[in-house]
Amino acid sequence: MSTSGANNPPAATEAAPSPGPPPQAPPSPSGHSAGEDVTPPPGAVTELRLVDGGRVVTRLAPHSPACPLLPRDDGYHSSDSTPKTSGERRVAGVLPLPRGPLTTTSDASDDKFPSETDSGVAESVPLAAVPPTLTPGVCPVPSPAAGAPGGVPDDGRESWGKSMDFLLSIIGFAVDLANVWRFPFLCYRNGGGAFLLPYFLITVFGALPLFFMELVLGQYNRQGPITVWKICPFFRGVGYCAVLVAYFVSFYYNVIIAWSIYFVYASFSFTLPWTSCNNSWNTADCWDGLTSEEPRPNISRLMSPSEEYFNYVVLQLHKSDGFDDLGPPQPGLVVCGLITYFILYLSLFKGVKSSGKVVWVTATMPYVILTLLLIRGALLPGAADGLLYYIKPSVSALSDSKVWYEAAVQVFFSVGAGFGVHLSYASYNTFNNNCYRDCLITSLVNAFTSFYSGLVIFTYLGYMAFKQKTEISEVAIDGPGLVFQVYPEAVATLPGSQIWSCLFFLMLIALGLDSGMGGLECVITGLLDELRNTFGRRVIRREVFTALVVGSSFLVSITNFCQGGIYVFHWLDTYSAGISLLCSALFEAVAVSWMYGLKRFCADIQHMLGFRPRLYWRVCWKFISPLFILITIIIGLRSQMANPLEYSGPTKYLYPRWAEAVGWCITASSMLMIPLWMVISVVRRRGSFKEVVTGSV
Repeated sequence: MSTSGANNPPAATEAAPSPGPPPQAPPSPSGHSAGEDVTPPPGAVTELRLVDGGRVVTRLAPHSPACPLLPRDDGYHSSDSTPKTSGERRVAGVLPLPRGPLTTTSDASDDKFPSETDSGVAESVPLAAVPPTLTPGVCPVPSPAAGAPGGVPDDGRESWGKSMDFLLSIIGFAVDLANVWRFPFLCYRNGGGAFLLPYFLITVFGALPLFFMELVLGQYNRQGPITVWKICPFFRGVGYCAVLVAYFVSFYYNVIIAWSIYFVYASFSFTLPWTSCNNSWNTADCWDGLTSEEPRPNISRLMSPSEEYFNYVVLQLHKSDGFDDLGPPQPGLVVCGLITYFILYLSLFKGVKSSGKVVWVTATMPYVILTLLLIRGALLPGAADGLLYYIKPSVSALSDSKVWYEAAVQVFFSVGAGFGVHLSYASYNTFNNNCYRDCLITSLVNAFTSFYSGLVIFTYLGYMAFKQKTEISEVAIDGPGLVFQVYPEAVATLPGSQIWSCLFFLMLIALGLDSGMGGLECVITGLLDELRNTFGRRVIRREVFTALVVGSSFLVSITNFCQGGIYVFHWLDTYSAGISLLCSALFEAVAVSWMYGLKRFCADIQHMLGFRPRLYWRVCWKFISPLFILITIIIGLRSQMANPLEYSGPTKYLYPRWAEAVGWCITASSMLMIPLWMVISVVRRRGSFKEVVTGSV
């Protein structure tokens, strides 16, 4: 397996633990080994943790002067490796013993922030109290653990086939459809190139630290988004909140993939069906501004052929009166949805071994297609004007608080902190995988893709404005309308339009599948780990449980395929993952930074990656990132409660008040998991309130 720790020497197996507890010694305040005063039985195996250049190296040696030190890799950390509040740590299933003071590198020795009392990684821990069978003068060489790669003790949890599988998976989840249809629109509407400044600052000081925190939590503990909160059981509801949010999002997000499949099928025609206004479904308001030589009609509400095709053929919106009159499901869209969920099941039912292969296509293909589309779009008339309109900075826009709020929303939702997806993916990593490097690469790729896709989109918007002899602001919209109405209209006039249309919608399918797999993987991993932790490891096969999760999500998504399904889509998009997702990220940061403790969290990182996070990371984790999220939540709540929910389709539709009330119930259902499990933790556990909160009892 290719990981950053692949060059470690092969591990030695540990001696069998004795029926009684091993001898323990209190940590030495002077910094000497915690097990220094412990005299193990003759031949007992002792673990020595040495620090060489800031990296923790572990050696195993039988307690015999005749035997040299044997190399050992700490390997995977199972659920038994969860650090305890008292300072105990289980290493690869070893009984916990007191650990000595943290040995840090010289660059962090004078750093006093934060001032917490948690002890660090043990320097010496007796691993077993039962001596192995020894031949006088001969050092025993233990055999590798069965089923463990390279002799690393196996905790029974599967791992990625390659470290690149993991990197492509988190890139695929972070880079989603919002990078294509939302970021470009926000950029031009909020100051053009000047929008990149708040976007960059909020990424660096807000989302990036939380992203790294999630990767560390998952990789160090090798647990899903629910069971990982053994480190702080009082906040176990954060995991349930994240799982519910991911599940709710799957009800509508995968519908976009089904729409894209429908458009790919429609592209295999001699003439694209949305090319002209000469079709049976077109209305008197249809105007083909790209090919018509006639002046623009004096009609307040004009619709392009592609807009009428999407609304009246794909959605059949005209047959529904609103949210309370959805109509029957459309067979064509249901079939496309069934194909979508079947692909998702095939990608997920074998775990990361199967999804890790799929992402090699779905995570890389969009960049190839984007590049082809950019080259073609750059040759169109008006493309330069579109690019200039996109990136031209308007510094005065930075004084508007709305610009900063929209940048924060875009960053947090794009990176995906709080979803639990990155945590779930990281839980399948090898213990020493360099998740710090993966975090930086993913964040850079995500920001680059957002900007790069904007270049592609605005070349075609500039072309459309040139052909229609109008301003770019008249043709630029965000959301599904951009990719299912505006862009299809632009490519319909190009030579070989069927090819360009297929390429574009295949790109949308690839972007959607990555994020769809990530959301469902969070649900599957989180609940499956919880079930196995509660009822036993073989309580249910993953293949069966995956079918239950995917199948139930598909059944709910059918409401989006009804004639009024777009109203359900917009309703779910508004209430399923807005405020609740931000609350999940906020309480995650608070739980780790303030309850679990940054000192202990940094010790975990040093034990796993060999370095201690610097001041920037710790200040962001404890203060800046939570503050960013809290401000965003307050502004979002005020905005969402002040404005009634409406959908801007062919006609503006105002949702009934009962629909808004039910929507807030959806939002609250996931957020209430956090206080609910706080109450359950207090009722179940004994001890003082402080001990219950920190998980020390």
